Amino acid sequence: MKRTNIGGQAVMEGVMMRGKEIYAMAVRNPEGEIVIETDKWGGIGQKGIFRLPIFRGIAAFWDSLVTGTKILMRSAEIAGEGWEEEENLSRFEKFLKDKLGDKINDILIYFSVCLSLVLGLGLFFILPVWLGNFFKTIVPVWALGVVEGLIRISLFLLYLFAISRMKEIHRVFQYHGAEHKTINCFESEKELTVENVMPCTRLHKRCGTSFLLFVMLISMVVFFFVRTDHFLLRLVTRVILVPIIAGISYEVIRWAGKSESKLVAAISYPGLCLQKITTAEPDAQQIETAIAAMKGVLDVEGES
Repeated sequence: MKRTNIGGQAVMEGVMMRGKEIYAMAVRNPEGEIVIETDKWGGIGQKGIFRLPIFRGIAAFWDSLVTGTKILMRSAEIAGEGWEEEENLSRFEKFLKDKLGDKINDILIYFSVCLSLVLGLGLFFILPVWLGNFFKTIVPVWALGVVEGLIRISLFLLYLFAISRMKEIHRVFQYHGAEHKTINCFESEKELTVENVMPCTRLHKRCGTSFLLFVMLISMVVFFFVRTDHFLLRLVTRVILVPIIAGISYEVIRWAGKSESKLVAAISYPGLCLQKITTAEPDAQQIETAIAAMKGVLDVEGES
């Protein structure tokens, strides 16, 4: 199989594919047409220290949050789910548009990123520490990190299961499946047609879902060595070490994407199982959209 660095992201009624320097987003508008937009992939990646292992993972995580949110908001506009017509806006929405003008999108993007980080840290790091604190009189100090990890993974699985029941999220998961199928078809060196993409697997080792699971598992290992029964100290160390854990997880998933060894297969298996929740079988139109996004990258960067 041919390996590629092209990755993607499901967006509102479409798919974004990212190459080495540019990304291409394909979204179906309300008329059913595929709208394709390409742009350079900006951010702090490939600059200075962020070109080194671990640090490049931190940069990739941040860039994905910022640029990914920007792309998601833009896809909502194309799909007809962004700002409504002027006459249908509320007074508060009109006030924001009048005062902020063109800057409103940038402000909303960074606000969304910050809110996502706060909620993510609160739900998957601070809450497990608080819940794990109830076990400090039951288990030894070294086991507190393991208890927190099990709570963290349980919350993560419950969260994924809950959102997977939502109709709108199910469509996003279908586009997620279309993204994976298209990349797998390309890596199998088959022509990118709906007929060739459809039978491909919707699971992929470099998926963001697998990355998040690696974060959960690797955090258990890291926190095993950061031992303290002091609640505030545990809380601070957990939050501070999140970027390092994300960087390590990035290196693991990067390695997994380039290897076919049995060890990699074993490590990747839990993440692939989890993708059965975060991806769904797409229809032909959704696959067609993912193919358009992939070709948008290939037309600019080629097949290297």
